[in-house]
Amino acid sequence: MGMLVLTVGLVLFIIFHQRKVSRYQRKLQKMEEEQGKILLTASIKLQEEERQRLAADLHDDAGPLLATARLYLNENLVNQDKATQLQSIFQARQIIDDTIQLVRNISHSLMPPTLKNFGLESAVNDLFQKISGSGTMNASSRFHDYKDRLKAEKELVVFRIVQELVNNILKHSSSSFIHLTQNVHGDKFYMRIHHDGRGIVQSDFDKLNKSNIGLGLKNISSRLRVVQGNIYFEKDISQTYYKVTIELPKDEPYQ
Repeated sequence: MGMLVLTVGLVLFIIFHQRKVSRYQRKLQKMEEEQGKILLTASIKLQEEERQRLAADLHDDAGPLLATARLYLNENLVNQDKATQLQSIFQARQIIDDTIQLVRNISHSLMPPTLKNFGLESAVNDLFQKISGSGTMNASSRFHDYKDRLKAEKELVVFRIVQELVNNILKHSSSSFIHLTQNVHGDKFYMRIHHDGRGIVQSDFDKLNKSNIGLGLKNISSRLRVVQGNIYFEKDISQTYYKVTIELPKDEPYQ
């Protein structure tokens, strides 16, 4: 009788345990599906924001230029004397050249040529060299371990985040220096930005993310969700500078 009770108890335990495991697996699967939806939504939102910005740039800048060029090349041009015709054509050509340059700049902002052709390291170094070359701030960057590149789409996300962070530092921090370092530890890719001006810590970042201000920081959070990354804002233990750390999974070697 004792063996029978023990056997029945064991069978019931296994059945309930399997049901518990099954419920846990379904819950885990549901969480993964929800996380996937969040990442997809964030990605779509970012793409839509980029499209809206592109549309605004073309409408506000390229549209008026082309409309002005059209004025110079109207149907009455054939009735003008030769000198007036040449002057109108010259003016229209200058405006068209300006439009071409504008479109080129918009194209470069979507995918910087240095990033596309040479990768994240070259693009970031080029950005910091330009900042340093302006003479307004001491800027430097150093990649310690970037033999295996991130995927192209992830490089673009990281570069956009770095641009947003650097832009905030230039606009709001009154720093005398900004320094970026990159390294890999285990299966994680890290990028850190140090500066000695006004800054924020993690609690400030979390608070701004929940408020109606700090759109740039919200964009950073959205981009990081797409690449399953994290960001940490802190003040150094010496209390002399701020540090921002970007962390994301390391890719397989870039092909």
